[in-house]
Amino acid sequence: MQQKTKLTIYSCLAVPILLFAFETRAQAGPILGFGRLSANSVGDSVIGETQLTVELSDVGSGQVAFIFKNVGPDASSIADVYFDDDGNLASIASLIDADDGVGGDPGVDFSTGASPPNIPAHNNISPSFFVTAGLLADSDAPAQPNGVNPGEQLTVIMNLTSGVTFADTVAAIDLAGAAGGLRIGIHVQGYASGGSETFVNLPPGPDPGPGLVPEPSSMLLMAMGMFGLAGYGWRKRKSQAA
Repeated sequence: MQQKTKLTIYSCLAVPILLFAFETRAQAGPILGFGRLSANSVGDSVIGETQLTVELSDVGSGQVAFIFKNVGPDASSIADVYFDDDGNLASIASLIDADDGVGGDPGVDFSTGASPPNIPAHNNISPSFFVTAGLLADSDAPAQPNGVNPGEQLTVIMNLTSGVTFADTVAAIDLAGAAGGLRIGIHVQGYASGGSETFVNLPPGPDPGPGLVPEPSSMLLMAMGMFGLAGYGWRKRKSQAA
């Protein structure tokens, strides 16, 4: 009887935990690093490659978030973001920065469109990086202070093309400049040297990375497991008292 009771409680706990793990993983998106496109300064290029990332996140309703981060500590500022896309992204839905959306960093202020309209050194990669019309944004003047500086981030919410899923968008990163592919470029200023550099995303690794926040339904599954454990303890005490 004791063995059966143990199996019952383990089962009650296992199902929510397994479902929670599966759902949390399903919400994950890759965190991409950047490789140098220009090479005006080796030191500045290394700074960009080691502390700048973009994370993809499925926000639902046919939209994907691209979260550009600068983890620091070295002086640098993402001033322009560019997308070279073949049929996956329809348009920029919104920006989350100092004055747009909810939760933007107060020191980051971007608008759609960018100058220059194509990423500098775009011919330094094969095939060349060509920005898709409408899929670009840059920091408002003054560019460097309003860019993504150390400890800050910018979120670009994109509308997906009809029929395209989040999984399709992630897969498109692997295609790079090929048919159906997607590439992400950034123009970085604000280095201590006074120079600037451009970068293009690297392919995703096998692990989309940490930092996942459970969705409400995931938290409910965790709660189910906790209630199951509490119920088991109550039944056990009642049985011992009898």
